[in-house]
Amino acid sequence: MFDFRYHAVSLAAVLVALAVGVLLGVAIGDAGLVSSAEKQVRSSLRDDLRGAQANEQETKDRLQAAQRYARASYPFVVTGRLQGSKVGLLFLGEPDEAIADDVRAALEATGAELSGTLALKQPPDTAALAANAGTSRYSQLDSSTALLGSFGRTIGRQMILGGQLLRAEADALFTTRAGGLGPFDAIVVVRMPRVLDPEAAAETNLLEGGLMDGLTKTRSPVVGVQATTTSPSQVVWYRSHGLSSVDNIDETAGQAALVFALAGAQGSFGSGPDAGSLLPGPELAAG
Repeated sequence: MFDFRYHAVSLAAVLVALAVGVLLGVAIGDAGLVSSAEKQVRSSLRDDLRGAQANEQETKDRLQAAQRYARASYPFVVTGRLQGSKVGLLFLGEPDEAIADDVRAALEATGAELSGTLALKQPPDTAALAANAGTSRYSQLDSSTALLGSFGRTIGRQMILGGQLLRAEADALFTTRAGGLGPFDAIVVVRMPRVLDPEAAAETNLLEGGLMDGLTKTRSPVVGVQATTTSPSQVVWYRSHGLSSVDNIDETAGQAALVFALAGAQGSFGSGPDAGSLLPGPELAAG
């Protein structure tokens, strides 16, 4: 005896069979229609691709034109802005020659001199630093690494103001030295990404934090820079230590921002997500 459930199942089976039949009929009987539609879709996609490629090329051409204009205009914007200044370049970690070249290019027309390039040893060699400290309290650095913060502050001040401890510790403190130790009128800082074990990282952070504190307390311009490809970005670290920063020193706009920051502009400049603006305000550029 049939009830409603059996009737419903039978009806559903009939509908499914009809649907399959319709699809098969279209596939078999209208193969030409499907092929035509496929051709239209392919043609439309090719047109879209050509349009996208043309737009991309137009954008590239405009960008290249803007870059040529920026490079040509750059000397007129920065000429003489740092006349007579002695600038130091301090790498926190291994030096990067490409960034050093970008800093030199930024200063080229300003009247400033890149008078010293230094790379801080990581982690610090506390035994060597203690041995070179003479009779000062820093002769205890090897047994009391808590002194690294105070030591860094002293070294930072002496990079701007000059001093005997900096000269005595230079060989133990830096892996690279080109030019003088200072005194400098301004400092460009490049903090390189690093991988250190916890103890080495703690000692390095103490020394670097003290250095930045000592530098900024002099009220001389101290600017942190990085390239657009630097990963992870160091802008937040620069800001947390009171430094203005430039995150695109490998671009003309970033080199201009560095010059303005060394001339007194404050802020985080560049094109990355942590930047406040590409360049300082027009009132400084016009000055």
